[in-house]
Amino acid sequence: MILLSHKSSPFAYHLRPFVRAPRLLNCFSLSVGSSAENPSDDAPSLPSRKRILALSAGAVLFVALGLCHCGYDKTGQGGSGSRIRSTLHLETFVLNLADPDQRSYLRVGIDLGLNQEARRGEDAPVARVRDTILSVLALSKADELLTEKGKDQLKSNLVHALQERIPELGVEEIYFTEFLIQR
Repeated sequence: MILLSHKSSPFAYHLRPFVRAPRLLNCFSLSVGSSAENPSDDAPSLPSRKRILALSAGAVLFVALGLCHCGYDKTGQGGSGSRIRSTLHLETFVLNLADPDQRSYLRVGIDLGLNQEARRGEDAPVARVRDTILSVLALSKADELLTEKGKDQLKSNLVHALQERIPELGVEEIYFTEFLIQR
C-alpha cells in the first residue's frame, strides 16, 4: 500500500484518515504549499506574446469562417434573405391522406416565403392559397411523407402549384412549422 504525504498532492488527504487538509489562501490554486508570505513561488506565469497572438489569430479566423459560412445555403447561392422578403402564415391544415388501405391523417402548419413585401391594406388571397395547398396535400400518401425526400418533394409540388395558380403572390419557399401524420 502506498501512502502519499500531504505535501505530494492536494488530493492525497482523502487517502489518510483523520488528517485535516491545510487551508488554501487562494481558492483557485491547487498547490498546497503556497502561502501569503511568498507569493512569487506559485505566481502563474504570464502568457507569452506569441501565445496571445496565436490565440487571437485563431479566434479571428474562427469568427471569419463562421460569418462566411452563414451567408450561404445548401445550393451555394446567397442566403435565403436575398430572395425571401416576407412570409405569410397560414392556419394549420388537417386532412385525410390518399391511402386506400388505411386511414391516415395529416396535420401540417405552413408558412409561405414570398419574394415581395406584404403590402399594407391589401389582403392576400388566403382562400385560393388554402385551396391550392389542400388539393396538393390530399394526393399525398403517408409512406411518402415519412421520408425526408418525400417532404422535399411535397414542398416542391406545393411551390409549383402556388406559382402556377397564384403567380402574383410570389411564392418562393414553403416552411413546415408543424408536421404530424396519424395512422
